[in-house]
Amino acid sequence: MALWIQAQQLQGDALLQMQSLYGQHFPIEVRHYLAQWLEAQPWDAIDLENQQEEFKAKRLLDGLIQELQKKAEHQMGEDGFLLKIKLGHYATQLKSSYDPCPLELVRCVKHILYTEQRLVQEASNASSPGSGPVDGTPQKYQQINQTFEELRVMTQDTENDLRKLQHSQEYFIIQYQESLRIQAQLSSLASIPPAERVQRESGLQSRKSTLEVWLTREANTLQKYRQELAEKHQRTLALLRKQQTVIIDDELIQWKRRQQLAGNGGPSEGGLDILQAWCEKLADMIWQNRQQIRRVEHLTQQLPIPGPTEELLTELNATVTDIISALVTSTFIIEKQPPQVKATIISEQQAKALLKNENTRNDSSGEILNNNCVMEYHQTTGTLSAHFRTMSLKRIKRSDRRGAESVTEEKFTVLFESQFSVGGNELVFHVKTLSLPVVVIVHGSQDNNATATVLWDNAFSEPGRVPFVVPDKVLWPQLCEALNMKYKSEVQSDRGLSEDNLVFLAQKAFSSSSNNPEDYCNMTISWSQFNRESLPGRNFTFWQWFDGVIELMKKHLKSHWNDGAILGFLNKQQAQDMLMSKPNGTFLLRFSDSEIGGITIAWVAENPNKAGERMVWNLMPFTTKDFSIRSLADRISDLNHLLFLYPNQPKEEVFSRYCTPPNSKAVGDGYVKPEIKQVVKVENDPMLDTEGEFDLEETMDMARQVEEFLRQPMETQWSGQQS
Repeated sequence: MALWIQAQQLQGDALLQMQSLYGQHFPIEVRHYLAQWLEAQPWDAIDLENQQEEFKAKRLLDGLIQELQKKAEHQMGEDGFLLKIKLGHYATQLKSSYDPCPLELVRCVKHILYTEQRLVQEASNASSPGSGPVDGTPQKYQQINQTFEELRVMTQDTENDLRKLQHSQEYFIIQYQESLRIQAQLSSLASIPPAERVQRESGLQSRKSTLEVWLTREANTLQKYRQELAEKHQRTLALLRKQQTVIIDDELIQWKRRQQLAGNGGPSEGGLDILQAWCEKLADMIWQNRQQIRRVEHLTQQLPIPGPTEELLTELNATVTDIISALVTSTFIIEKQPPQVKATIISEQQAKALLKNENTRNDSSGEILNNNCVMEYHQTTGTLSAHFRTMSLKRIKRSDRRGAESVTEEKFTVLFESQFSVGGNELVFHVKTLSLPVVVIVHGSQDNNATATVLWDNAFSEPGRVPFVVPDKVLWPQLCEALNMKYKSEVQSDRGLSEDNLVFLAQKAFSSSSNNPEDYCNMTISWSQFNRESLPGRNFTFWQWFDGVIELMKKHLKSHWNDGAILGFLNKQQAQDMLMSKPNGTFLLRFSDSEIGGITIAWVAENPNKAGERMVWNLMPFTTKDFSIRSLADRISDLNHLLFLYPNQPKEEVFSRYCTPPNSKAVGDGYVKPEIKQVVKVENDPMLDTEGEFDLEETMDMARQVEEFLRQPMETQWSGQQS
């Protein structure tokens, strides 16, 4: 509310500029009575260029309406009665205006608050009365802003009419296709018996006649809609041209004249903010109308109907182009003609040639669909950016691979190009930039290897390198830093890899048994060790194993990692050494050495085959597939012999909040909802392998049988038991 208090103290031109911010689109009374609420909302947190943010804007709109209604309800007495009616009217008006496009409300309020803040700041910093912005009379400001409001309403009106035309035309096409279908049915009647043909032909002819009458009438209606819409666009463009003349030929020329006089010692010419805001509004209005006209052209081409509309559209196109040209060429301050950006995929060799300024025109290594995009201006940041929302790779041309290089090691890059002009084509710039390297894959199974290539390149490439040279070997601590960064990012956790975790990874990467971190500080690891050669005794690489851990964690076990419940990076011997000093029922969770993306439960318990002896058991690893059926917390809860999470935490304290609530026994349709539970048998169990690991297949078979039984209606279950 502090900003509004200061804004009310503005004087002279600053006060007039502040007042010009308000109108039917946002009444000044709303700003006054909801000042504190408006200034407390997170308007700047909403990205106006992101349509997915619309739900946030909708919440702000709903909140604004509720605050207005609440303020209206609290008005009492004779004076309060009139204000109550007025505020209620504003609530209805704003809801009607912004409900279809809540982001426009955010844009409006952000502009108001930003401008007020600027005006207050300028007033506090002003050193003399003559340093104010554009000198204008209240009548002139009011007239310009009223005209903009009128143009906004007219443009919204034609947008609504265009949507109505589009919907009517779509329905017309559907009905026209229906008439073609009926005609096809009539043509096929020749192959059926005469008696049946006469009966069916009569009904089809009747439907056809009715539909043809409707189509004729609707075609005339569509033509009328097109004609009326074109005439409305004519009136809008005429008013746009008039408004543009006032701003450019009057206001801008006056500003330039004051600038001339200032060069001779006259008063300052003032700021350009108001002129720029007006010109940006003009550009937006012109562009919206141009887009609408283009859409009408598309509809006309989609469904040609003879009439004068085509000639009118040609005239409208020429008019709007002339207006745009006048706006761009008449002033340098709003040259907002957005350049186009083109994207092309090129190979590593082509990228090298490009940086050497060799002729690579029209060279590419594939075909990208939707690779042209118009850059968009972001008012809040003052930047131009392009969003390739539908770009996709249709075809790729691979080069000959070198040695043991696989397709997932071949690097490409996306070349972005743009050309734009400054000063009415006086200067033309052709700019190019390369994306970071990309790897093209054709199947999801190649994703982890491609990710390894990109990770290695991002982590170890040097500034200014020749594309895309990276070292074949790096120090182990360098790789540790990259792995830790990747792990924390993917798992979205502040808990990264500890020193013990990194020692475990070093042991795995180098097939070493040393537990001393210092032993690995000066060791180097090659790309082949990282993701080309399989680990000893395994059919997967070091990276593939580590990437499997990441996938498992981020999909199912993120919360447990953040809680510290998963030690993870331990081998079987380490787990045994840790558990044997703990009471029976103590367990820990470690990542499987033998399976990608697997995690196992190790626990200490009595040896059922040898009295008085204890041993450590290891459950066969769980994978993503298993946790899609039943969560880790539920599985641990099911196993009653698991009592304490290492070192000594009761398992309920750690996992109970993640467990699935028990199902109610009675269901309204007579069925009991099935439930799968983890079961492990220990004593003389055939599922026990030679290394103390359990196979869950028989356990799951038992669960499936229970599930099939529970799928039967309750009466059938009980009657079957009684018989």
